[in-house]
Amino acid sequence: MKVAAGLENTTTQDRLDRGTTATAGRSGYDLIVVGTGPGGATVARDMALRGRKVLILEWGAGGPVRGTVGQALTELMVPGKCLLFTPQGLGLVRGVATGGSSLFYYACAWPVPLALFRRHGVDLSVDAAAARAELPIAPLADAMMTPMARRLLNSARDVGLPWAKLDKNMYQERWTPEHRFGYYGDVNGVKWSARMFVDEAVAHGAVLLSRARVTRVLSESGVATAVEFVQDGQTRRASAERIVLAAGGIGSPLILRASGLREAGHDFFFDPLITVCGTMKDVRLQHNEIPMSAGVHLEGDGIMLTDLPFPPLMHTLFTAQMGRVHKLFAHRSTARIMVKWKDALGGRLTDRGGVCKTLTAADKRMAQHGFEIAQRVLKAAGATAIYRTAHLAAHPGGTAKIGHLVDTNLKSPIDRLFVCDCSVIPEAWGLPPSLTLVTLGKRLARHLAAEPTPVELPAVAAA
Repeated sequence: MKVAAGLENTTTQDRLDRGTTATAGRSGYDLIVVGTGPGGATVARDMALRGRKVLILEWGAGGPVRGTVGQALTELMVPGKCLLFTPQGLGLVRGVATGGSSLFYYACAWPVPLALFRRHGVDLSVDAAAARAELPIAPLADAMMTPMARRLLNSARDVGLPWAKLDKNMYQERWTPEHRFGYYGDVNGVKWSARMFVDEAVAHGAVLLSRARVTRVLSESGVATAVEFVQDGQTRRASAERIVLAAGGIGSPLILRASGLREAGHDFFFDPLITVCGTMKDVRLQHNEIPMSAGVHLEGDGIMLTDLPFPPLMHTLFTAQMGRVHKLFAHRSTARIMVKWKDALGGRLTDRGGVCKTLTAADKRMAQHGFEIAQRVLKAAGATAIYRTAHLAAHPGGTAKIGHLVDTNLKSPIDRLFVCDCSVIPEAWGLPPSLTLVTLGKRLARHLAAEPTPVELPAVAAA
């Protein structure tokens, strides 16, 4: 992780004090960004490129990307922090690290749903185009499609599904056939993650404090003035002209509640999913499988299906969970399809971050419908012994919705306090959100900089 020039040996207080000596004057920094997922990292990076004085606070660790199981266990699988469970035992995962969940995502750049946001008075078309122009988004090159991914694609088409390659947010020119996908973080920099934008922000003067858990926003007369955070057991404060919460669909509403906005964290979505598995006899997974190479979004059904190869450890965990002991060592012969659907808004978060939301009868019908579709594809591919795994959830959001808790410029009822992550998505979702969050971040940065139309930012070499 890069550190701003001259700050390598400074203390936390030294870094905070920097915010009181330059352009921001008595109020400290021009901007504090809480969280480093795609939304927060984009705001921080775009504002730093504009010459603004930015402080970034991240609860997770800030060490180098190692791409190891150990890193994933500490930043993705810690119960109560990264791994949460609903009353039904459904597991919900979120990355708590510099880069957020994008460090561990599968690099799927699903198109921004422009019509959805227009219904809520938000035009993202210009910023979506700008985001796509800056990011390395394209369907996979033919050479990167493995035999398993091709088999599932062709079989899906054989049963009448418009299965196609998906846009991936990857620097494909860096890929080689020896490259293993960065499930636990990509040390080769092939997969884009929000950490790359954080590094750009720091290179342009932003200050990053890791292991800094923000607890609340402080305000005076309805105007946000500072944040309170805990680092190394000490409670600290940092002030800024404006504050952006980007701590995720669970983290941001908890901070909003602690800051006086009690209505945050109700009626949300969490994108439930299952995987459907089958045993293949004539095709094997390769070491360089790329998950979500191709798939289909059945918009009318609210269901998304993609190929989803797992690394050996994840295969073992999911298989053991279902009691399929005889399949524990059948990793390479297992074809897997993800079924993800759009759940209805509902439930609530507890003040300690518990997820009180249950799968409804409608959710279970959608899971069954998706399972039957995946089963047809797997059978057409020649798979046998087909089974489904338990429910998981990803992308919790809608906890501080546009039109409910934030306005169309993502401003909260507390003046100068904004939110920019999955929290603000105003409707049930069911799709990979990373490109949409980058787009929202770019739009918010323009708004904070008082620029009615996009400007050309300084060119930055790819990390």
